[in-house]
Amino acid sequence: MIKYVATLPSESVVDVVGTVTVPDQPVDSATQKLVEISITKFHCVSKTCAPMPFLMEDACRPDCGKETDVGEYTGEEKASEDGLVRVGQEVRLDNRWLDLRTPANQSIFRIESMVGHLFRENLMKKGFVEIHTPKLIGGASEGGSEVFKLDYFGQEACLAMSPQLHKQMTAACSGFERVFETGPVFRAENSNTRRHLCEFTGMDLEMAIHEHYDEVLEVFSDLFIYIFDGLNERCKSELERVREQHPFEDLKYCRPTLKISYAEGCKLLREAGIDQDDYEDLSTKNEKKLGEIVREKYDTDFFFMDKYPLAVRPFYTMPCPENPKLSNSFDFFYPWSRNSLRGSAYSRT
Repeated sequence: MIKYVATLPSESVVDVVGTVTVPDQPVDSATQKLVEISITKFHCVSKTCAPMPFLMEDACRPDCGKETDVGEYTGEEKASEDGLVRVGQEVRLDNRWLDLRTPANQSIFRIESMVGHLFRENLMKKGFVEIHTPKLIGGASEGGSEVFKLDYFGQEACLAMSPQLHKQMTAACSGFERVFETGPVFRAENSNTRRHLCEFTGMDLEMAIHEHYDEVLEVFSDLFIYIFDGLNERCKSELERVREQHPFEDLKYCRPTLKISYAEGCKLLREAGIDQDDYEDLSTKNEKKLGEIVREKYDTDFFFMDKYPLAVRPFYTMPCPENPKLSNSFDFFYPWSRNSLRGSAYSRT
């Protein structure tokens, strides 16, 4: 039997009959480490006709280095420092159906699914209504020219870069007061960084503010803590499968979420010897440095910063009543980026 099994090519479909037993020692090379099968019957159902483009063992190897944040991807693969074979991005994407079988990728999709579930679960408990807004619209929803334009039966149209105006319509003008949406977002950003995506799944919410926009910050704080706790409780094994291939540290977060003002953040940077004006937008480099400073000082990776300069925010952002140069807006920061987590109160006439 062993000789026959050894002749079968990888990814052949087989039927195995046997008895489940407990090994003397954990099987470190398998996902199920505390059980094994003593095989009594073995049949090949379908033998692979062509060799696989890569071995799953190679596709599952841990990362040997950290990818850069910027720079154009050329398709050129660098040799591994440890000399082991690793599957490059071009090969993975050309054979995505096979690449998705790795334990890490399987876990990433399951974690993503759980994030969506927790997002919806928490907001619906708070009285939010889920909406679905158009993605083919007549003009940019946030100003600017970073939209994909197309011909709509002789009229110019574009792919939605945000559900912003539709959220405001339903929450502020139509009496819903609290709405959320999970859907595709399109941005025509020709930038080669991890911070810029032409298409991604946006998780948006909008709510009426009764007294102060800190009400929104409280909702966000509760929401993200609910998601972080939920992932740690419900996706323990998936997080470990991802960590095995893509090493990461556990996320640190406060209860409630730490909040600092934009001016306080700029002051922290200046105290660290970094030039940062209170009314200028943060560069990518300064954002990362601020995250390091906050982590060291407050022991948290996740925080939000409010009272941004009005000049660096979208047109609909509400000015700060105490200082017209500032705005009632905020960003969330976490170890990877901050631009995809943004919010504000907006002016209404």
